Amino acid sequence: MHKIIEAIDFVLSRFLIALMALIVLAVTWQVFTRFIIRDPSSFTEELARFLLIWIGVLGASYALRTRSHLGIDLITERVGPRGKMILQIIVYALIIVFATTVMIIGGIQLVELTFTLNQTSAALGVKMGYVYSVIPLSGALMVIYSLLFMWESITQPTRWTEGEG
Repeated sequence: MHKIIEAIDFVLSRFLIALMALIVLAVTWQVFTRFIIRDPSSFTEELARFLLIWIGVLGASYALRTRSHLGIDLITERVGPRGKMILQIIVYALIIVFATTVMIIGGIQLVELTFTLNQTSAALGVKMGYVYSVIPLSGALMVIYSLLFMWESITQPTRWTEGEG
């Protein structure tokens, strides 16, 4: 199981790096064509928008994995180690509920609807279902990571007493 998570982490981090490089290139090309050539590229603005969507949504999953997401320590500072562990389990359970209902189920419905309606983007002609498919994908990653963290908090309770997490 550990090797699968490591593989997912590796692919996700490299994919996000590639998306970041691509968005930098797209925006640089847009600026170059707009201000130097004086003939703006027609597709780079839309491409940058779609890349930003993917970076933002997948980046949220990656932030969850690296525990870089925002957290409020007001309550956890006032409870002991066992209370912290219980609160962590509750938080990750809530993340699972949200990711499952909103991102996975709702995201799949959104993707299906856009494919059914045959919605395409104006400049690139890409089916919007492909753009929105990142939502259920990221939701699935959040569920996997949250289940992993819940398992770790149950099987490695000393981890929460040492101030990690």
